[in-house]
Amino acid sequence: MPPLQIGLIGLGKMGAKMAPRWTTAGLRVIGFDIDEQARRDLAGPIEVADSLAGLVGALLRPRIIWLMLPPGDATARGIVEVVRLLEPGDLVVDGGNSDFRVSIRHAEELASRGIRFMDVGVSGGIWGYIDGYGVTAGGSREDFESIEPVLEALAAPGAYAHVGPMGAGHYAKMAHNAVEYAVMEAYAEGYELLRASELPVDVLSAIATWQAGCSIRSWLLGHFVDALRANPKLEGIPGSASDSGMGRWATEEALRLGVPIPAITAALFARFESRRPESPAIQAVAAMRRQVGGHAVESARLSSEIASLPREAMK
Repeated sequence: MPPLQIGLIGLGKMGAKMAPRWTTAGLRVIGFDIDEQARRDLAGPIEVADSLAGLVGALLRPRIIWLMLPPGDATARGIVEVVRLLEPGDLVVDGGNSDFRVSIRHAEELASRGIRFMDVGVSGGIWGYIDGYGVTAGGSREDFESIEPVLEALAAPGAYAHVGPMGAGHYAKMAHNAVEYAVMEAYAEGYELLRASELPVDVLSAIATWQAGCSIRSWLLGHFVDALRANPKLEGIPGSASDSGMGRWATEEALRLGVPIPAITAALFARFESRRPESPAIQAVAAMRRQVGGHAVESARLSSEIASLPREAMK
C-alpha cells in the first residue's frame, strides 16, 4: 500500500515546519507555495510542485489537500483555486487560523460540489515542529478517522482530538488563542511592574526564577525568558502588538452567548491601547509573539498569498 499522501499549500513559517514531521512519520508530502523561494527552500526535504495543478495531479485519489495560509482572503482564494482542480470525494483541510464561522460556510460550499472539508486548529507556534503540535479537528467522525495518521504525526503525544462538527476545530483554536492573549498580558504586566520598581530589581533573574520553579511557570513563560536573555530591556522592539483576529472573534462569541471573559477582553483592549505610545508591557507582548509564533513586531502586512491569488468568490 502506498504511503498516505498530503498536498500542502503554504510553505511559510508554519507549513515549512509541519511538513518534515509528516515525512519523518513516513507520509508523502507534496508542497506548493506561490513564493518561488519558499518552494526552493523546501525542495529536497519534501516534494515540491511548481503549480497547484502539478500538486493536485501528483496525488492519488481521494486527495488530501491541507491549506496552511493566512486567514481571510488568502485562505478563501486558495480554496477557490484548488477546488477547481479537485473531484468529488477529495478532502480539503484548512489548518490555518480561520474564523470558525467562515469555515462552516466553506464546508457548505464544498459539500455542494461533493468535496469534503475539515477545519483543524494547529497550536504550538513555530516551535511545534520539535515536540509536536496541539491539534483540534472539526468535521465528520468519518473524515477524522480517514486522516487520523496525518493528525497523529503532526501532534505531540496525545495532543490531537476530534472536537466536534464543522467549525469546532477552529472554534477550539479561537478559544485557545484568546486564553493566550490573557496569559501573555498577565506576564507582560508583571514584567512592567518589576521594571517600574524603585528597587534595583534584577528583572531577568526574577522572571527566570518564576519559570524555574514557581507556580506560574509555563512553556510560554519559558520563551519569554529566552527573549529577555537575548534582550533584557527589549530594546528596539516597538511597544505595539497587533491582534490576529481570534481575540475579537472570541469576544464576539462571548457577547453573543453571555459568557463573561473579562481577562481575555482586557488583554484584547490592551493590544488596541498598544497602538498608542509605546509601553514596556506591550513590548513584552510583542517579544513573546515573535519568540513563540514568529510574528513580525511591526504592523501586519498583507501576505504575498493575498496579493497574488485571484479575487473571485466561490460560486
